[in-house]
Amino acid sequence: MDSLPLFHRLAGRPVLVLGDGEAAAAKARLVEEAGGTVVREIADGVRLAFVALEDGADAAADELRAAGLLVNVVDRPELCDFTVPALVDRTPVLVAIGTGGASASLSKALKERLEVWLPGSLGALATAIRQARAAVASVHRDVPARRDFWARVLAPGGALDPLVPQADPVAAISDALAGGGGAEDRLDEIRIGAGGSDALTLRELRLMAQADLVLHEAGVPSDVLALIRRDAARRVGTDVPEGLKGRVVRIRMGG
Repeated sequence: MDSLPLFHRLAGRPVLVLGDGEAAAAKARLVEEAGGTVVREIADGVRLAFVALEDGADAAADELRAAGLLVNVVDRPELCDFTVPALVDRTPVLVAIGTGGASASLSKALKERLEVWLPGSLGALATAIRQARAAVASVHRDVPARRDFWARVLAPGGALDPLVPQADPVAAISDALAGGGGAEDRLDEIRIGAGGSDALTLRELRLMAQADLVLHEAGVPSDVLALIRRDAARRVGTDVPEGLKGRVVRIRMGG
């Protein structure tokens, strides 16, 4: 790694933002959304600084760094002690995408893809998991058993599969603890049209991410097959084996 990604708690803490204009305003909004307090000069407790100056950014960064602050200079990665990643916000779940200052456009493109993939209910799921710790510990009394429980229900196709929208994650956890909530046995079909992988819907992408087995015709393009979950079994052909369990996706050509 070229840098160490960290999540810094800003609630109630002052953060210095130097400059005017949209770039400075954007950094100020970021600080405030994270619970921090924007200040315009060095003050007690300030440890982070954003510099959004048209002129004098080099000198300002040197001065702030000499005062013991970690500095981010907008659009000047060579002057930064830390960079700001693109964020997918599913509070309390945060996904940060950084390129070490190489390309903000690449970070933005990856963020847009992840925004589509990650359900809006992911934050509620994380909150429900946190609240369920005591209940899970009362059923699974040792650490290995608890790890096994969470690994099973959070696995692709599991009762709490993170890529599947959860209408009521609290109920889903309770059901799983009671012995229910097992993976559903089902067969779904996807038709690939002229647009190939670019024309797949969000639902189809999620089906491919959840599948235990993918049956596909020989002519299915490789870019479509690349989207299948890595550990899913794959077979050429569309006949479903008798007595098969789990989630099966059948991919045919001709959407």
